[in-house]
Amino acid sequence: MRSEALLELREVSKNFRGLQAVDGMSLTIQPGEIVGLVGPNGSGKTTIINLISGIVAADSGDILLEGRPIQALPPFRRVQLGINRSFQVPKPFRDMTVAENIEVALKFGGRRGADAESILDELGFAAQRDRLAGSLTVNQQKMLDLGRALATSPKLLLVDEIGAGLNPGELAEIAALLTRLPARGVSLLVVEHLLSFLNRITNHVIVLNAGAKLFEGTLKQASADPEVVTAFLGG
Repeated sequence: MRSEALLELREVSKNFRGLQAVDGMSLTIQPGEIVGLVGPNGSGKTTIINLISGIVAADSGDILLEGRPIQALPPFRRVQLGINRSFQVPKPFRDMTVAENIEVALKFGGRRGADAESILDELGFAAQRDRLAGSLTVNQQKMLDLGRALATSPKLLLVDEIGAGLNPGELAEIAALLTRLPARGVSLLVVEHLLSFLNRITNHVIVLNAGAKLFEGTLKQASADPEVVTAFLGG
């Protein structure tokens, strides 16, 4: 028997001035599960992450964390309850050092017994600890963004397009890190265009099209589904 879901979306919708970005979306993420969220550009993937993290408010539907409705809560309360995210375009404190960026996250939502040095070691970032975040490459800033999210001890980590622009070695390092997280009690919802990268970390994917769920299953099944192929390739 499956345990209570960590996260549930029930018929969640979001409209932006006549554009139906998310249309009656329902999904479930179990404790320790990694779920991939894929779809063509404009299909609603990042909007769903924004809805879960509280950056935008749903027009209708329910968002529940461990059975508790959270759709009325501001983003900082959701972080305190165990939801955090990385951004497709990272937003570090550019005039602070790498270590200081991690320390801010630890101070305002960190896990007990954690310290900046252990997180930097985990990221392979110890040598960068005293660099200003604004001096890092975009790819390095993505790693720092991920480290800040991990510093808040999330139960659910929302990962938005972290693979874009990374070289094969960097992709392998990120995949190894993400696949270690469920053993620590962290579930992940991963938005990603690089399906080969996604296949390294999970075989459970949800495919979106025009804001609605088109398919849920394995990547192999998705690649053989005619509706999925049409959505990605256009007929």
